[in-house]
This record gives sequence, C-alpha cells and structure tokens, in this order.
Amino acid sequence: MTSTSTESQASGAPVSASATDDRLTARARLTLLLLCAAQFIIALDFSILSVALPVLGEDLGMGQADLQWAMTAFALPSGGFLLLFGRISDLFGRRLLFLAGLAAFTLASVLAAAAWDPASFLTARALQGLGAAAVVPTGMSLLTTTFPEGPQRNKALAVNGTVLSLGFTVGILLGGMMTDQLGWRSTMAMLAGAGAIVALVAPALLAESRPAERPRLDVPGAVTVTGGLLSVIYALSTAADQGFGEVEVIVALVLGLLLLAAFVAVEFRAAQPLVSLQMLRRPGVAFGNLGGLTTFSMMSSVIFLLTLYLQQVLGLSGFETSLVFGAQGVVLAVTGMVASRIVAAIGARATLVTGLAVQAAGTAALVFLPARGGVPLAVTALLLASVGHMSAVVSYGINATSGLTDHEQGLATGLVTSAQQIGITVGIPVLSALAAGRASALERTGEDVAAALRAGTRLGLGVDAALVMAAALAIAVGLRRARAAR
Repeated sequence: MTSTSTESQASGAPVSASATDDRLTARARLTLLLLCAAQFIIALDFSILSVALPVLGEDLGMGQADLQWAMTAFALPSGGFLLLFGRISDLFGRRLLFLAGLAAFTLASVLAAAAWDPASFLTARALQGLGAAAVVPTGMSLLTTTFPEGPQRNKALAVNGTVLSLGFTVGILLGGMMTDQLGWRSTMAMLAGAGAIVALVAPALLAESRPAERPRLDVPGAVTVTGGLLSVIYALSTAADQGFGEVEVIVALVLGLLLLAAFVAVEFRAAQPLVSLQMLRRPGVAFGNLGGLTTFSMMSSVIFLLTLYLQQVLGLSGFETSLVFGAQGVVLAVTGMVASRIVAAIGARATLVTGLAVQAAGTAALVFLPARGGVPLAVTALLLASVGHMSAVVSYGINATSGLTDHEQGLATGLVTSAQQIGITVGIPVLSALAAGRASALERTGEDVAAALRAGTRLGLGVDAALVMAAALAIAVGLRRARAAR
C-alpha cells in the first residue's frame, strides 16, 4: 500500500497545475470526485444494512443470532485483505486492481440484491468485502500519486476523509428510507448501480500508476497480517453472539494477536515491508495515526450502537432513525468545510487533540440515554461528537505527514491510509461484541430484552468515550514532549 516518491504513470494530461497552491484544474476535480465516489460507495456498504437487518432476516429466514453475519461477512475480507491488496496493486498496477475491485464489488452487489437464501446472501457480502479490500487502498494510492505533496494533497485528503465519514451516515439515512419504501434489496441494487457508473467512468480519468521500482511481495508480512486481521475480526464478531468465554472465540483471538505480533516483528526486518513500521518511531507519524485509527473506529461504533438503541429500545422506524443521522450528515459536511480553517488558525496538533476531546465528550453524553424519550439527547450528543470527529479526520493526516522529507511522504501516507482503513473495519466488531456480551448476560438473568440492550449499548458507548479521551490525552502529551525534545 505504500508508495515511493517516484512514480511511473501512463501518459495523460496532468491533473494539477501547481504543487505550491491548492487550486485544482477541472480534470483534477473530476478525478478527485471519481476517487471519492468510489470510497463513498464502500463506506455506504459498511452501514446501509444496519437499519435493514430485521427486515432482511425475516425475508431470508435468518435468525436473530445470525444477523450479525450480514455485517461480519463483509468486514472479514474487507479488513483482512486490505494491506495485501495494497501491495499487489504496487506490483501489477493500482488502476488495474482498482477497476477489478470495482467490478467484483458491483457484481457481488447484484448477487446480494437477488439473494434467495442466507448462504447466497452471505457469499455475496463476502465478495463485496473482497472488492472493497481492493478498491479502498488502490483508490487512496491513486489519490496520493495524482495530487502532489503540499496544499493540493492536503485538500484532497481532507475531502476524501470528509466523504468517507459522510458515507457511514448517509448509508444509514438511505438504508432506512429505502428499506421502508422499496425493501432491503433496493439498497444492494443501488450499490450495484453506483459501482457500475464509477467503473464505467474511471478508465477515462485514471492513468495506470505503480512505483518506479517494482517492489517485492512481502510474503511473510502478507500472511501474518491477513491471517491476524481475519482471526481477530472473526473472534470479535463471534463474541458478539456467543460471548468471550467460548473456546472458539478465545482460540481465534489468541491466534490473531499472535499473528499480528509476528507481523510487527516481520515488518521491522523486511527489506520492503507492507507497512513501514519504522516510520512509527517519528512522534508526529505515530500519534497522528493513533488519532486517525481512534476517530474512525470509535465514531463508526457510535453510529452502529446508536442505531440499535433508536430502533430496538425506543422503537423508532427505519425512516425515523434515518432522520436522526440525516442531521448528523449536515453537521459533518459543514464541519468538513470549515475544519481546514480551524487547522490554519490553531494548528493541526491542537485541532486533532481538541477534536478527539469533543468527540469523547459527545460520546460520553450518550451513556445517559434513557429508556424513553431519548431522541433529543441522542441527537444533541451525536452532533457534538460529529463536530469533534470531523475536526480530527481533517487534521490527523496533516500531523502524520508533517516534517518529513519528500522521499518519506509515500511511506507516511501508506500508514495514514492503513490507520483509516483498519479503523473503519475493526471498530464495530470490538464495541458491538462488548455491548452484545453485556446484553446477553443480563437477558440470562431475566432482564427485559430492551432494557438489556440499552445497558449493553451504554457500556459500549462508555468504553468508546474512554478510549477516545485516552487517545486525546496520549497524543497531547506525546506531541508536546516531542516538540520540547527538539
């Protein structure tokens, strides 16, 4: 997934007029729109079924305990194969794998829309996840190699981060509205149509891109990170249904952690690693990526947990739930437009720390959601958390790539991409497992289902807020010490 500072690219009109300002040519804007559209579609797929799960389960004959696999079947391959596909794209061409991933995602969405039983649907979801694992890293690599380092790349990354965050929210908004009006299959059909449009337009705008020197595939790194991520995500997703005490969960979790530890050891010794962990010795790189990993993973979890609360505790319909997240989408869009000005005014470090603190405060307020009449508190706290989240999204990449030489920028950008992608994949399984485990334990003691779910949701949100605040404090202290040591 990493890229070198020197890239080989097929002939085509340059998309940027200058690397010293943030003005973009018409072709640059179209290219950015295309790449962001692809990322937006993938982000939609992470959340668009959240509201539709009860209806989907009834239609396909899936039990309540099996519904989580509608999300997990997508999350497993999309998270597990990210880094591997990023390096494969360096070997065979980013444009080629980007288009192949889009095609696979689109065809899988058609299959999901036409699914006739649980097996066909879950197979389609897994294929969607594989397509997403190819599209996301190659799309980011194409973005960073298309736009030169400096104001143009900063602007492109900020726009991309904003679009990615909006995708989660819009996914729930569309999922609720479309499921109520047209049925859950319309959500998958919409993804197929959007994917087909992007796939048809992409060849005209994107030139092939790969590093000037063809890298070697880090086979030990690819095996350990892919196996580790698959095992951890599987363990956490299974724990959400069966609990952490099951042997299957414990074995998968321990195996995954051991493989990820092996991956770290391999990467520090590899001549051409999948991810340059050596860069994490730079405080700005390390703490900037910690901010990105935290804000993406924890905000996606808030959206997921709050969806469960609104529908299963308060009894809101899919459409009513979507209206709550529609308000969030407006706030995210507005904050994304002004966040760059905040960075210019107070600096990227202060913006990141403050953004995470505000996100933590908003999330903490959600812990007090009542059993009835909780919509006003839910909306207010969610909007506050969203302002902090988007501020962190815009600023973390700047922190993680500042103060580096030109030839280090590609490696640093690879880490930024990894933090973002892994964050959006692992957050929901982790927090939903905690919430579901708490709810299941209370149900076994005779607690009402809605009350147990509310308690589990509050636990998940409380842990979420604590992790975000801990990250904010760690980043503030770490970057201050690094600055003092210069």
